[in-house]
Amino acid sequence: MTWLLVIAGAAVGAPLRYLTDRAVQARHSSRFPWGTFAVNVVASLVLGVVTGAVTAGAASDRLALLLGPGLCGALSTYSTFSYETLLLVEEGALLLAAANVAGSVLATFAAAAAGVGIAELWWG
Repeated sequence: MTWLLVIAGAAVGAPLRYLTDRAVQARHSSRFPWGTFAVNVVASLVLGVVTGAVTAGAASDRLALLLGPGLCGALSTYSTFSYETLLLVEEGALLLAAANVAGSVLATFAAAAAGVGIAELWWG
């Protein structure tokens, strides 16, 4: 039964990732992968809030499965991040590639920490 929760969350997260990525990227002429960057940061923030809510007892393990590995797992994308970074390297855009790696790691970590902090404020 738990796998159905993950599937349901992923069924929303995957198309949401694709549509968000395309919408964000269409607004930028830069080669920097802003769409992937945005979905990864948002997924990290949501996962931080979910983790904080579960820790505080304000959310169930079932909701955590739906939103964590389900929605956030499908919304975020390490493979696309890696592929787009590789493309930047192959194009010779080494500074953009380095900025993508460093910026993504720092921003997603900060978003997850902020999500946990938000949950602690709400339910702490």
